[in-house]
Amino acid sequence: MNDFDEEYDYPETVSFEINDQCIDDYVAAADFLNLGRWQVVSLQHEFGIFGGEAGSHILGLLSRLAMPVVTTFHTVLEFPSPGQRNVMEKIIARSSKIIVMAKKGHELLRSVYKTPENKIEVIPHGIPDFAFVEPEAAKIICGFPDKQVILTFGLLSPNKGIEVMIDAMPKVLERCPSAVYVVLGATHPNLIRTNKEAYRSRLIDRTKALGLESSIIFLDQFVDVPKLLTYISMCDVYVTPYLDEAQMTSGTLAYSFGLGKPVVSTPYWHARELLADNRGTLVPFGDSSATANAIVALLTSDARRQMMRDRAYAASRPMTWPRTAKRMLAAFDASQAPQLDDVGISDISSAAPFLPNDLPPLSFIHLSRMCDDTGLLQHAVHAVPNRAHGYCTDDNSRALILVSALNGLGEIQLPDSLVEKFIAFIQHAWNADLKRFRNFMSYGREWLDSAGSEDSHGRTLWALAAFMASNPDPSYRQWALELFIAALPVADNFTSPRAWASTLLGLDHYCSSIPNDSFAQDMRLRLANRLMSLRHNTATPTWAWFEHSLSYDNARLPQALIVTGAAVGNSDYVEAGLSSLDWLIARQTSATGKFQPVGTQTFGQYMTLPKPFDQQPIEATATISACLAAWRSNGDAVWQERAMRSFAWFHGSNDLALTLANSLSGGCHDGLHPDRMNENQGAESTLCYLLSLTELREIAIVERQEASNQAFEDYRREA
Repeated sequence: MNDFDEEYDYPETVSFEINDQCIDDYVAAADFLNLGRWQVVSLQHEFGIFGGEAGSHILGLLSRLAMPVVTTFHTVLEFPSPGQRNVMEKIIARSSKIIVMAKKGHELLRSVYKTPENKIEVIPHGIPDFAFVEPEAAKIICGFPDKQVILTFGLLSPNKGIEVMIDAMPKVLERCPSAVYVVLGATHPNLIRTNKEAYRSRLIDRTKALGLESSIIFLDQFVDVPKLLTYISMCDVYVTPYLDEAQMTSGTLAYSFGLGKPVVSTPYWHARELLADNRGTLVPFGDSSATANAIVALLTSDARRQMMRDRAYAASRPMTWPRTAKRMLAAFDASQAPQLDDVGISDISSAAPFLPNDLPPLSFIHLSRMCDDTGLLQHAVHAVPNRAHGYCTDDNSRALILVSALNGLGEIQLPDSLVEKFIAFIQHAWNADLKRFRNFMSYGREWLDSAGSEDSHGRTLWALAAFMASNPDPSYRQWALELFIAALPVADNFTSPRAWASTLLGLDHYCSSIPNDSFAQDMRLRLANRLMSLRHNTATPTWAWFEHSLSYDNARLPQALIVTGAAVGNSDYVEAGLSSLDWLIARQTSATGKFQPVGTQTFGQYMTLPKPFDQQPIEATATISACLAAWRSNGDAVWQERAMRSFAWFHGSNDLALTLANSLSGGCHDGLHPDRMNENQGAESTLCYLLSLTELREIAIVERQEASNQAFEDYRREA
């Protein structure tokens, strides 16, 4: 883009230039792109770049393009003028995908511009993948040794609020006399054209009037990236005192945050999101006193400053250029994909990223790391066990379900020392007086409840029955059998549908091993009928579900009906389970055909279509298990494909194009936020991944055996 009739010395990669006020150039640019047969056009939109009213000339280009358009909005206005709204709405209508760099942009696109949910992607502002370094070496390079450096950089303009920071410096210097405030950046070119250096001169005069010439340094430079990163590296505190709340994106904030700098900022939109949860400090607009206090608090506390640095750097890793570029490429690919209807996904034909015979190996390194002498710890900080949250029966039961699945697989087993910890924990959790399992235990081995939730009790019944049915050791089988029998009756009084479902999955194992237990057989039918009644009373033609809202572990409900129906020969159970699962999967599939699990933001929302975040591994695992149960019930290969598509979510086929599972350690991250991956690898997430991988590896073994048997039959017939 050339503005104000000026031309620039572009690199050779630039193949076409547009004069911003010449509409014919936009038309010619469209012809140029169409002739090049490009796959997709990426439009970077900001008001002031394109000519015409509110930048309307760009519409002349977009309307003539023969390929998809992916638009990145750098600004989304909450209160647009009629002209701005017209341009925005037409760009949105022409674009296959809209990229914004903050959740506030997503919110405004939905509420102000009525943009369809499946068009919007939130991809954070990219940052260099720079090392986490201490500032001293960079201070020497930049000429500020032995100084406490406060930095602001970027093109100088009145909306940056530099004068607020100038007024804050006397109060900063009272407590931190070695502090200097460095203002790095040339004056904005548009400001130069209209007012030359009048604004910079006013700032310098203000500095002189306060006698701060030696403590406030103006560097009138437009620096390249390596030099910029050196300047950011030297600062102890970075400040963005912007005056306007409606700042959707700040590249300077993103860069400083990404280098692990403690940031003091006014609460404009981008800063509110990026600096939440003590990742930075927010101060009121135009308040020099509050700004000074926040800076002093950081400069006088090494521990506070280091804590904020650590949080910022850790949270910024999903923002690095390689990761954001990968997500942009995924958005480009998605712009060319057909849209799914809202009824079902049976017509999806694209192959899943994994095939049953092309699965990652099983690894239990991280699972072993999460265990101690007591049992399996609940949570982790990154890949380090977090002792602060102790243990829960829920996760130890999940571990026992994995042990049982591995018994069926026959390829690889967990060490006996680990298995013993899980079963000992479950035994200790049993409260014989209440006939219930306790759930939460502190790291000091103190139980925090006398009885856990209905869901945790149901899951423990499932674990005991699966272990009893699969373990080769008679004494272990007897232990699991007796505890299951003791703990089963109370489940008849439960009201949680997920507790019913888990108990049904346990009863499927138990009744196959102990077929003559009439109490268990009758309870199985009662619980299945309760699920059927729940669905009958809730479902509508457009809401084919058991409850009025979607929650966690959803697919276990149809799975329980499918396996129960198949076991007792009740086709109504099976059909209800299959149709409910089909409905759920249609709502857990993105516009690009990727698995998109029900987000936690949806939980409890009355008959609301799923919101995409936060996404958790438990939904992928439940869906995989349910799809495999459906496949076993009717042999339809579409269910196997859906299971593989759900598993691919763990390995990057997801909304953020991020890999959650570590194939080397077997660990799994705790989920996807709208803008990043949860860096922690807790027990539930890790077990979910390992259980899914185990189930799919079992399918691969079955398929290989069937292929071998078929080959032998073919050979025998030919012979």
